[in-house]
Amino acid sequence: MEAATDRASRTINWYRTPIPREQLRELNQCSDVRALLQILGHLSLIAATAATAWQVQDRLELLLPVLFLHGTVYVFLFNATHELTHGTVFRTRWLNRFFTRIFCFFVWRNHHMFWASHAEHHKYTLHAPDDLEVTLPRRLTVADFLRVTIFDPRVFYATLRKTGLHALGRVEGEWELHLFPADEPDRRRVLANWARILLIGHVAITAGSLYLGLWLVPVLTTFGSFYGGWLRFLCNHTQHTGLQDDVPDFRLCTRTILLSPLTQFLYWHMNYHIEHHMYAAVPCYNLGKLHRAIRHELPESNRGLWDTWCEILTIMKRQETEPSYEYVPALPDASQPAVT
Repeated sequence: MEAATDRASRTINWYRTPIPREQLRELNQCSDVRALLQILGHLSLIAATAATAWQVQDRLELLLPVLFLHGTVYVFLFNATHELTHGTVFRTRWLNRFFTRIFCFFVWRNHHMFWASHAEHHKYTLHAPDDLEVTLPRRLTVADFLRVTIFDPRVFYATLRKTGLHALGRVEGEWELHLFPADEPDRRRVLANWARILLIGHVAITAGSLYLGLWLVPVLTTFGSFYGGWLRFLCNHTQHTGLQDDVPDFRLCTRTILLSPLTQFLYWHMNYHIEHHMYAAVPCYNLGKLHRAIRHELPESNRGLWDTWCEILTIMKRQETEPSYEYVPALPDASQPAVT
């Protein structure tokens, strides 16, 4: 019998660095032009790697490294879908909805499930059981990294299985049952409809391409999000790993890092993660400005992925012998952590 876990309704009084109202209003402004520059820039990189792969498809020694590069840029479409589901990329709403569906299709993401989960993650960041999208401590291994880097059949199977279950109108597990309870059939119906679109669409792409002898097309599209994910892995897992849970202060449970312009662009500016959680209505391309406006109250930001992962691996190594250990970032002297 399906039953969602009972959860007490609660509100977390999150600490947010104060910003003058006029300045915040300016930061919250969405721009169709800047949104198009972000999206077209990203799509241009994907198109360039795909076109190069097409040109060298008969030479395996060239094709494999090009596909690796293609997967590296393609998989960041997940981050595009994250921003688009927030509805803060385009000023024009239908453009947000249009690109949400296009990009979610090509990375096998059910935006109905993702947004239901992600909205809870923002309201209850790392407060289980209200947030089960991200839970700590995380166990990250070299094997996980290598599978994502080369090709991860387990993730592909899990994605295919989950999409199939949703297409049949079935949800499973504590988190899904909480997000889509049995007494809300309309919400389950839209979840199922999108899952069916994913299955039918990708089967059509794969079958049609193979019939026409265009085997590389599904490799570049349908399977594009399942290989070459090394850089996204290194970026995404910096967001919360090793930090505190059950605290009402985003500065203690999320991490901001400083990245090169290209990596930041591919990552859709989510390296400014404290800022994104504090003020989720700020478009991703304005997060750098937000960072500069509030950094006087933020912990010192790690510079680059190497510096960040040295810190994370040190934390994880300590957690092996002290499972309850959580890293507490040093806040500026004038800024005290929030208390419940």
